[in-house]
Amino acid sequence: MPLILPEHLPAIELLKRENIFVMCGGSQVTSLKGNGMRALHIVILNLMPFKEVTETDFVRILSSSPLRIEITFMKLNSHVPHHTSIEHMNRFYMDFDSLSGQNFDGMIITGAPVELLAYEDVTYWGELTRIFNWSKTHVNSTLYICWAAQAGLFYHYGIPKYPLGKKMFGIFRQYPVDTSLPIFRGFDDFFNMPHSRHTEIRRQDIVTNRKLSLIAESTQSGVSMIMAREGREFFITGHMEYAPETLDKEFRRDKDRSDVNMPYNYYLDDNPANPPVVTWRAHANLMFNNWINYYVSR
Repeated sequence: MPLILPEHLPAIELLKRENIFVMCGGSQVTSLKGNGMRALHIVILNLMPFKEVTETDFVRILSSSPLRIEITFMKLNSHVPHHTSIEHMNRFYMDFDSLSGQNFDGMIITGAPVELLAYEDVTYWGELTRIFNWSKTHVNSTLYICWAAQAGLFYHYGIPKYPLGKKMFGIFRQYPVDTSLPIFRGFDDFFNMPHSRHTEIRRQDIVTNRKLSLIAESTQSGVSMIMAREGREFFITGHMEYAPETLDKEFRRDKDRSDVNMPYNYYLDDNPANPPVVTWRAHANLMFNNWINYYVSR
């Protein structure tokens, strides 16, 4: 089944070259609706600086679902991105006020490069917390990713974040805590997850909060997945959606910084002259499919 995307979104042509079936409005979509085939509606609040890259990452991974999905991109009014044109934002994104009267089957809130700031010092914190609160009554299930996971845990449950001495950077082995959960259906005993962050959530803060369930963790990268409200909220501290080359681009951009090591368990033979070895993509597709099948479409 197709993904339905905003018309002329730049990611569309790239995805078509990857043989991903997408639609961008028009008579085909109208015909499908006329046949009574209701799409699942997923809204993505994209807080990452390079919007087009993040759009492609999430559209690509959502395309593995056999269900018909219509994607809407949400933007903030209280923040103007510096790495994406105003024209792009106005053309492909809708603000919260224009969407707040709608209900959505699923929501994804991305990471943001503000993790070293106190939450209250983030310029758009007020608007973001309004969206967090709205999602509890207007969305079946919300995925909070990386910094958004930390921010959501802090806002909803008072969970603090802690600075790391070195950036958590690379591909780390994760272990499901409860393999009977639908989100892990079809998973192996462990799975890999990319991480790229300077702060962490600590296990003790999660397991002592009766409203939260720690559902996956790593001996190296710590807490990775938390569930709340019976799957209406998932908090993921890494980036299962990352494309193969994303960590490489980050490393080459930041390699002269003292707090950044070569990404762990990422390059062939641990040599940055070699290409990355992709070890997370199959479980990433499975995880997003399980989220859609068992939590979004309920």
